[in-house]
Amino acid sequence: MNIEQTSTLAKRVADSVKSVVVCADSLAEMLLAAVLAGGHVLLDDLPGTGKTTLAKSLAVSLGVSFKRVQFTPDLLPSDLTGINYYNQKESEFVFREGPVFAGLVLADEINRATPRTQSALLECMEERQVTIDGVTRKMPDPFLVIATQNPVEASGTFPLPEAQLDRFLMRLSIGYPDAQNAALILSRFHTGDPLGELRAVAEPEQLIEAKTCVRGVTVVDDVKAYIVAVAEATRVHERVALGASPRAALSLMRAAQAFAAVRARDYVTPDDVKAVAPHVLSHRLILKGHVTSAHRAGEVTDDVLKRVTAPTVDEPAR
Repeated sequence: MNIEQTSTLAKRVADSVKSVVVCADSLAEMLLAAVLAGGHVLLDDLPGTGKTTLAKSLAVSLGVSFKRVQFTPDLLPSDLTGINYYNQKESEFVFREGPVFAGLVLADEINRATPRTQSALLECMEERQVTIDGVTRKMPDPFLVIATQNPVEASGTFPLPEAQLDRFLMRLSIGYPDAQNAALILSRFHTGDPLGELRAVAEPEQLIEAKTCVRGVTVVDDVKAYIVAVAEATRVHERVALGASPRAALSLMRAAQAFAAVRARDYVTPDDVKAVAPHVLSHRLILKGHVTSAHRAGEVTDDVLKRVTAPTVDEPAR
C-alpha cells in the first residue's frame, strides 16, 4: 500500500465515523493518525459527548472486533486479561480469553478502576502481549486501546499514573458541539440509530498494510532535530516539573509520520509536528505548583512550540 492509498483509506474511515459521530474534521484526522501510528488514545471529555459512540463507530468502520469494559473499583486484572480455569470434562486447565483480546478495546471510565487493574493494561498496550501463569499470549493485530475518562469528576476515581499515561500516544477531546452541530445530532438520531446501520469500510489487513506504509514516511535530520529540541524545551520550561521523555519524542515522530500520511504526504514537515504535539505531549507533562490539567499542560505545549524555532524543510528529492 502506498501513501495515496493510505490517505484514501484514512479518509474513508474518517467519513464513516463522522456519519455517526458529529465531530470536527481535525479530530477525525488526529484519531486516524493515532490508529495508523499504531498508538492508543485517551478520550478525556465530559459525559455525553459521544466518546463511546466514537470508539464503536471506529471499530465497525475498521472491520475489527470490539470489546467494551466498564472500569469499576471492583474490576480485577483477570477480568481484563482472562484466566486459566479447570475444565472438569476435559480434566485439564483451559485458558479463557479476557476482553483485551480484541482489535479495539474500549476501557470506559478507566480512572474508576484501582491502580492494580489499570496496570494490567500496561503490558497489553506497550508490548502487545499478556503473560498469565508464565505463558505469554500475543494480542491480535491490529490492536488498539481507547480509554475514556471524565476530567472534572474526582469522586471515586484513581488518577492514571504517569507510566500509564505515557502508554497513550494521544489525548483527544470531542468537546461540546455548537448549536448547528447539536441540531444535526438531534436530526441524525431522531428516527433511529445510525450506528446500527454502519458497515465496515476497511479490512484489518488493509490497516496493517497502511501502518507499515506510515513507518516509511521520510523524516529528515532537521525535523528529527526539531522534535528533539521541542522535547528538551519541555524539560527546562519554568512551569514544568517533569518534561517529555525520549519515548515521548519517539511518539511525537510516529504521530507526525502518520499525520503526514493522512494528508497524503510521504515526508514530515515541522507543521506536522506542530499539529500533533499538543495531543502527544500535554498528558505527559507534570507541571509545578498545582495539579496538572489538560488546559494548563496544553498552554505549556503551545508556549514551547512558539519558543522553539522550526526549520525550513523542502520536499525530499525523489
